[in-house]
Amino acid sequence: MTASCRLRRTPFSQNVDNAGAKAFTVYNRMLLPTFFESIEADYHHLKSHVQLWDVSCQRQVEIRGPDASHLMQLLTPRNISSMMSGQCRYVPIVDDAGGMLNDPVALKLLDDLWWLSISDSDLLLWVKAIAIGFGLNVIVDEPDVSPLAVQGPTSKKLVERVFGSKINDIRFFGFDIFSFMGQDLIVSRSGYSKQGGFEIYLADYSLGTSLWSTLFEAGADLDVRAGCPNLIDRVEAGLLSYGGDMTSDNSPYECGLGKYCQPEEIKNCIGREALIKKSKEEPIRQIRPLEIAGSKVPICAEAWPLIKNHQRVGQVTAAVWSPDFETNVAIGMVDQEYWASGTELIVETPQDARSAIVRSSFWS
Repeated sequence: MTASCRLRRTPFSQNVDNAGAKAFTVYNRMLLPTFFESIEADYHHLKSHVQLWDVSCQRQVEIRGPDASHLMQLLTPRNISSMMSGQCRYVPIVDDAGGMLNDPVALKLLDDLWWLSISDSDLLLWVKAIAIGFGLNVIVDEPDVSPLAVQGPTSKKLVERVFGSKINDIRFFGFDIFSFMGQDLIVSRSGYSKQGGFEIYLADYSLGTSLWSTLFEAGADLDVRAGCPNLIDRVEAGLLSYGGDMTSDNSPYECGLGKYCQPEEIKNCIGREALIKKSKEEPIRQIRPLEIAGSKVPICAEAWPLIKNHQRVGQVTAAVWSPDFETNVAIGMVDQEYWASGTELIVETPQDARSAIVRSSFWS
């Protein structure tokens, strides 16, 4: 990959390079590693030990000012009126037609201060536009905050060694403030993995190497390694990727995110009327887990058509061989008539056409 000033470095970039990252993707105009030893080797290590992930590309949209909470509720059809400071929530963000624009984690720091930890899209521009259009008394910008994820079954033990036993008081999707080298850091119990873990939000770029080194030293006996969001782990768990598994063409109900939408409870969220209508109708298509027969499939670089009776009835957007389940696991968008568990479809991979069976649940 050719270097460019358009691809921003992170506080942990040198550490990632030194750790031997072998491949990257571009995410919010930053580099995100995709594997170190191999996708399968990284997967086995993640499920048994602990890893540090440079997820600085998970940028923050900061909303601050007297109308911050009002703007937040405008942005999402999830009812967040009961959220307390120190809590996180997964919040679909939709447009006026109810199409997905992003699926960030919202962090409520104060009544007048929120962060949206976003997926790969220019959500900052949308939030600014809504704030201006409604004439709200807020400032919307992107603070230079770089999350570092600590993921894996021994992540809690490692984070406790660095930040103390108070870390045990953080509930799932909660956060607290901890001191590191004289600086306050937000630490949340969250992450893009089914193995559990934490995310550390670093606001002081200069402390990147120190934070990385401190965690590595504290976890030497835990076999801590550099890692990254793992394709096998995320497909097994059904963790969706905005821009890949879902786009603005899809409603939250098509993405299986209906439980995060309560538009009827909210007076004026963006897309309210469209979503209320969609909530009363059966989706014509929906995200489903699929099992693909045969040998290891290649990386899904573009959507693979799903076929039934010579007609396209959906598409596969992520697929990979699972060593633990000894099969190809996949995520796909499937038309309503064909999404029932056990339905056999044909998927057209770059290698060949294969059987794909719709499952009732993911592999988590």
